[in-house]
Amino acid sequence: MQTGKMRKQRLSGNRHAGYGSQHGAAGKATEVDARAGVFRQPAMQTPVLVLNASYEPINICGARRALVLVLKGVARTEEEQGAMLHAARMRVAMPSVIRLLEYRRIPHQTRALSRKNILLRDRNACQYCNIVLTAGELTLDHVIPRSRGGLSTWENLVACCHNCNRRKGNQMLHELTDMKLLREPRPFSLHTSRHIMRMIGSADAAWRKYLYFESEVETAVVTAA
Repeated sequence: MQTGKMRKQRLSGNRHAGYGSQHGAAGKATEVDARAGVFRQPAMQTPVLVLNASYEPINICGARRALVLVLKGVARTEEEQGAMLHAARMRVAMPSVIRLLEYRRIPHQTRALSRKNILLRDRNACQYCNIVLTAGELTLDHVIPRSRGGLSTWENLVACCHNCNRRKGNQMLHELTDMKLLREPRPFSLHTSRHIMRMIGSADAAWRKYLYFESEVETAVVTAA
C-alpha cells in the first residue's frame, strides 16, 4: 500500500514528465497548457475578462474582484460562467465577462510589478522547465539571486516551479549546465496583455466575441468590398 508521501512523489514525477526538454511541445500545445494553468484556479480566482464601457477588452481580473465591481454597481455581468455564488440573502451568478458602466481612459503604460502580473506574463509556466501549474503551485525566482546583487525587476523575476527553484538555489545561470531560461524576461506591456487575453479567450466562446470582434468586422468589410 502506498503512503500519501509516496503517491505525492509519484504524481509530482508524472507532472514533470514531458516538460524537461528546453524546446517543449509545439506552440499550440503550450498555449492549451497555459490556459489550463490559468483556469485551474480556485473558483474565486478564476479569470474574468474586463471590458470598457465601449466593449473594448482592457484587463483580466479574478472572479472575486469582478463580483465586487458588479455588486458595487461599477460594472455589469455580460457573460456568466454557469456557476452560482450562494450567500445568506442572495444568489449571484459567477461572471465570465464584465463591462464597466462608465468609460475609463486606459493609459498605455507598463503594468505594476507584482507576483500576479509576473505569472500572467509567463503564462503560469516555469521559465526553466516549462511545466504549467496554477498560481499557488508556482513561486518567483530572481534570475540573478538577490544575495548576489539581483534586483526585483521585470527583467530579473520569472515564474518558477519549486523543483527548479531548489535546483538553481543561489547560483547564476552561467554556473549551471542544465538550466536555461526559456525566454528573456521583459516588462508587461500592452502588447503582452492583449496577447494573454487572446490566448486565454481562444478556448472560451464567451470571450472570443469580445476579443476578436474588431478583426471579424474588418474581415467582413473587406469581403463585402
